[in-house]
Amino acid sequence: MNLCKLLFLLLGCVTLGYSVTDPNDLKILLDFQKGLENPELLKWPAKGDDPCGSPLWPHVFCSNGRVTQIQVQNMGLKGSLPQNFNQLSKLYNIGLQRNNFTGKLPTFKGLSELEFAFLDYNNFDTIPSDFFVGLGSIRVLALDGNPLNESTGWSLPSELADSVQLTNFSASSSNLAGSLPDFLGSMQSLSNLRLSYNRLSGEIPASFGKSLMSTLLLNNQEGGGMSGPIDVIASMTSLSQLWLHGNSFTGTIPQNIGDLSLLRDLNLNGNKLAGLVPQSLADMQLDNLDLNNNQLMGPVPNFKAGKVSYESNPFCQSKPGAECAPEVNALLEFLSGVNYPSILTSQWSGNDPCQGPWLGLNCDSNSKVSVINLLRHNLTGTLSPSIAKLDSLIQIGLGGNSLKGTIPSNFTNLNSLRLLDVSGNNLGPPLPKFQNSVKLVVVGNPLLDGGNQTQQTPSPASNPPPEKSPPSPSTMPFSPPSPTSSSNTIQRKTQGSKLVIVGGILAGSLLAIVLIALSLYCCFKKRKETSKPPSSIVVHPRDPSDPENFVKIAFSSNTTRSLSTLTGTSSVSNTSGLTENSSLAESGNVVISVQVLRKVTDNFSQKNQLGSGGFGIVYKGELDDGTKIAVKRMEAGVMGSKAGGEFQAEIAVLTKSNGLQSFVMGKITTKVDVFSYGVVLMELLTGLTALDEERSEESRYLAEWFWRIKSSKEKLMAAIDPALNVDEETFESISTIAELAGHCTSRDPNHRPDMGHAVNVLGPLVEKWKPVNDESEDFYGIDYNQPLPQMLKVWQDADSTGLSYTSLSDSKGSIPARPAGFAESFTSADGR
Repeated sequence: MNLCKLLFLLLGCVTLGYSVTDPNDLKILLDFQKGLENPELLKWPAKGDDPCGSPLWPHVFCSNGRVTQIQVQNMGLKGSLPQNFNQLSKLYNIGLQRNNFTGKLPTFKGLSELEFAFLDYNNFDTIPSDFFVGLGSIRVLALDGNPLNESTGWSLPSELADSVQLTNFSASSSNLAGSLPDFLGSMQSLSNLRLSYNRLSGEIPASFGKSLMSTLLLNNQEGGGMSGPIDVIASMTSLSQLWLHGNSFTGTIPQNIGDLSLLRDLNLNGNKLAGLVPQSLADMQLDNLDLNNNQLMGPVPNFKAGKVSYESNPFCQSKPGAECAPEVNALLEFLSGVNYPSILTSQWSGNDPCQGPWLGLNCDSNSKVSVINLLRHNLTGTLSPSIAKLDSLIQIGLGGNSLKGTIPSNFTNLNSLRLLDVSGNNLGPPLPKFQNSVKLVVVGNPLLDGGNQTQQTPSPASNPPPEKSPPSPSTMPFSPPSPTSSSNTIQRKTQGSKLVIVGGILAGSLLAIVLIALSLYCCFKKRKETSKPPSSIVVHPRDPSDPENFVKIAFSSNTTRSLSTLTGTSSVSNTSGLTENSSLAESGNVVISVQVLRKVTDNFSQKNQLGSGGFGIVYKGELDDGTKIAVKRMEAGVMGSKAGGEFQAEIAVLTKSNGLQSFVMGKITTKVDVFSYGVVLMELLTGLTALDEERSEESRYLAEWFWRIKSSKEKLMAAIDPALNVDEETFESISTIAELAGHCTSRDPNHRPDMGHAVNVLGPLVEKWKPVNDESEDFYGIDYNQPLPQMLKVWQDADSTGLSYTSLSDSKGSIPARPAGFAESFTSADGR
């Protein structure tokens, strides 16, 4: 037996001895197999005792004799899992999704190395209370489609908050019940949260306002679902997909919802949202917008969304862009002041208050609103001055509610008004002075002189005109409480004079305090002016009408304190009037004194640090005119010629244009390399450069554009470089890389992963790779892709036939003179 064969045999012995499966891991796998009704689908050997040996058991992956992965997704397996499953302590990735596993889900407590767990779309019926304990490395966890704790439901335990690496959590259709825990909004890495079709209730926690989630699905909760306002979503600026349909959310759509610049899919169908559609929402470039089945009112705006639906809402008009009638606008403003009570928003529809079921309103013979009768309707909020626009009003009855604030002073302009009943509310002074013809009832308002009854009695001749038709029971004219005084002013108690005296003393004291404060301010301002630094600077905005005058900078001299002006075409020579202590910092055509830089950065205070780079620390500052600047303070000795050039290049990139200053997407931090790596991944996937001003405005900046399209399968497929030949089979890997690129380019540097995370994500993709052409034989008829024992057997069979192979001592002929693709200068000697 020659030396080569001996080496292979020795290597085989070492390898076979090293790859023996851990006995406990083997036991758990066998228990897993025994719990199945159809274990034959696994194709595991009947008497196998070495899953990590050679050959490997199908669907099992190992490292150093320990089971690290089990991948049996979508195989139709039936049965239960062993309850000691968490003893596979080196488990890294488990894929059990889309089978028919039943029974109790085993606890995953203590699986500290588990990163991916796909348990979705099975029939597990119970989840243990300690399931989430110790999952410190988990990144993706899917429990969707399992009838967990069907009778009682289950809630997310506080231990889940310790899973700080969690990026994707989905538990739709899994009987999740109760309110959303606050800690979900505080999990820095959580990007995708899918909890649809459960039993969730309560409001969206305020902590979600600081979350960087890109996907939030809370739709179709049972039993009425979630409730409360949705104002918090306007602060979730990383959202690209938001589904809240099928709940009971109330209130209005946030006016600043347009701040969600990355949002592409918004579904608010089937809630109780009221009020006008914000113009910022109408202007959003959404792919899909669903506003059906709410209580949205007012005009239908001209939407810019690609696909939009808004059926079954009480809009005043059906045609987009058509305005509401003036009376309707006034009544809608009144509704806004009283927080859009559902009892009214469900009734006040259309563009004519005198036609249709406008609850609590009655009209005169001229089809004008003459009566508002909303006594005891649980109204909250304040009274809107818009009511004064309804100049035909005769009676206003708002008693027995919970209104606060004041009676608007312009109510006195209602010349036809005869009765105003606001009794039994929480209204406060001042009280407007109405005409003698108006009967005013304010009894039961504690802030109006202890709730004493106050009225004004109309003259007998001022009877209301007849109604145009008999009123319905809900709009019957109402009778105010009997008057106890015909006076035009509130009855005052004897303590009133004392209150006036005390008020005068307080007013005098307040005036003295104000005068003292003004004096101190003037003194301080004078001292501040005399203590200004030797040189100051004013930066004026660029003049768009003059392309040559990009930036104008005015300096004050140390000696004359007069201002000299520099423009974008000026140079340092223009600043000769500055003293030797007035050091200057120059960048391109902008010259700023070091004194100014010290002032605006609070003498380079640590609290103003933005981050650090290769040449020094970056500080934030704000000039006197409000211009925000970033100042890099150079470290001594680092500015050689090469470093200087690199720094100038950095400045050139950062100041290329206003648009570029805005997809940078974050502060300059130590994670800038991770950001760059994410951009490189985007370049590899799309074949595009990071910045190309010849591309359209939409796709000019690759990272910004890629963020908008990465969540859409169709758009991502269309964006992939055709040279990659992507098909459905490989798209899963492409999606994983695209998601990683998105994380690497997160706005907040703290949410960007480290490079170790990137390696962990990309590593499994490399393991899945197979050659396009699987050559069955390599040199001399041996398949080097076979397991070592089979290779040895082929070698032995060949030896028995008398075939001989080139010995190691004569290896010259076995090495090509120059492998294909290498340079002409390469020789076989270079490779030895």
